[in-house]
Parts: sequence; C-alpha cells; structure tokens
Amino acid sequence: MTPYDFLDILSRAAILKTTPRHCYTENNRRESVADHSWRIALMAMLLSGEPEFQETDMNKVIRMCLIHDLGESFTGDIPTFEKTSSDAQSEDALFLQWVNSFPSAQRKEWLELLDEMGKLETKEAKTYKALDKLEAIISHNESDISTWLPLEYDLQLTYGKENVQFSEYLKTLSECIDQWTRNKIAAAREADAPGNVPDH
Repeated sequence: MTPYDFLDILSRAAILKTTPRHCYTENNRRESVADHSWRIALMAMLLSGEPEFQETDMNKVIRMCLIHDLGESFTGDIPTFEKTSSDAQSEDALFLQWVNSFPSAQRKEWLELLDEMGKLETKEAKTYKALDKLEAIISHNESDISTWLPLEYDLQLTYGKENVQFSEYLKTLSECIDQWTRNKIAAAREADAPGNVPDH
C-alpha cells in the first residue's frame, strides 16, 4: 500500500467523524458513526479478557467493528427502524465498489471480513454483530430520554436480543442493560419528565 492509498482510505473513513447517527450523546450532541464504531471496538477489546472469549479471535472482531459502518460514509446513517432493504443494498454496493479499488492485500482482507460478517456463522462475526446492537442500546440509555422517539421505549428492550443468544456473558450484559433501561424509564415517569414517556 502506498502512502497515497493509505491516506485515501483514511480520508474516506474521516467522513464518519461528522456523519450523525440518530442517537445523542450524554451532553446532548448528536452521536457520530465514528463514535459508535470506536466504542464497539473498545467493547471487543474488553471482552477479550473474558474466559468465554479466550478462543475467539478478538483482533478480527475489533477489525470487523472498525469497518462495519464505513458504507455509511457514502450514504449517511439511516436508523434501523427506517432502513429498507433497498437502502441496505445501495450502501453495500457503494462500500464494495470502494473496497474493490483497494490495493490487492487490503482488498482481499476486507472482502474476506465482509463476507464473514455477512454470513454471521463464526463466533467472531456473531460477537461483532451483538456488540453493534448492544452499543446502540447503551448509547440511548446515556442520552436524555427526551430525545427518544415513542417507539424506542419498547425497542430498547427488544433490539438485538437474538444476537446475544450465543453467549452467556453477552446475555447477562444485555440483562444488565435492560435493567438500566427500565430504571431510566421509571425515573422519567416518576419525575414526569418531558418526552411523553409512554405507559406500558
């Protein structure tokens, strides 16, 4: 890879620093896609010390986390509850077109990672996908509840549940996050906070 290739890839990736996601950060700033990707990579690093993941290639998981949303540098982020199959196909096509322009070694590595991520058959791919979902829920719990849409009160407790079922550790983590969600909603109801907290 030449220095020019290196910088070209970084320049495209830099777009994610200012590509907003639907969620807000704790200080009420719109979260960026780069914020999200960085933190799921950190989550993977933290998991690497857990006995359940000792045989998992967490270096590969971290790589998956870092590249998984780079297609959004072309399309922007579309919330999961609004994203259509056509949106996903467009994003994937633009991402693959870009990756296919890489030098051969990087192209081969990225295409192999993307294929594995898409199939969701290996523990590495399943781990990356679970962390992707869990981080989104954590981020919403960190945001002010007034920024939540009405549908998110239910979605927070259902989103990504199928993705953690392969792992006892991640199921337990998901349960802890659920309790945080319930406490946040209960506190908002008790305080009669703005945001029109739905009653279930």
